[in-house]
Amino acid sequence: MTLISLAGELSDGGHRLVQRVYYEDTDFSGVVYHARYLHFMERGRTDYLRLLGVEQATLAIEGDTEGLVFVVHRMEIDFRQPARMDDILTITTATEKAGGAKMVLNQEIRREGTLLIAAKVIIAVINGQGRPRRLPERLGKKFLGQG
Repeated sequence: MTLISLAGELSDGGHRLVQRVYYEDTDFSGVVYHARYLHFMERGRTDYLRLLGVEQATLAIEGDTEGLVFVVHRMEIDFRQPARMDDILTITTATEKAGGAKMVLNQEIRREGTLLIAAKVIIAVINGQGRPRRLPERLGKKFLGQG
């Protein structure tokens, strides 16, 4: 029996997560409701962090009293084709930029290789008080596959 990680897998190019479309993801016509794609992409980003060893719940870095939080600042989404109930989707997440007070992630959702959704997600890095802060260099390197 092959053990498949529920959190997907890391590769040189980023992260890959496989998800099935369920009835709850669709509208009355059986097509995935547009806002549900945000859920699929959030799962991809969360599991990407998880496999990089970044635990969002405990992201306060040792000796760092500011805290560190990632929030979506902006999203650009290109809806190319719909997904339908029971489709198997592959969500990929790759880091384009990680430094300063932001990260830029590119995400795609595919069905059997066909591109359904392409998104650019800009993540703001803030402290516990909601103010911008710099992404620690060691975390930036992890996102860029250098650490």
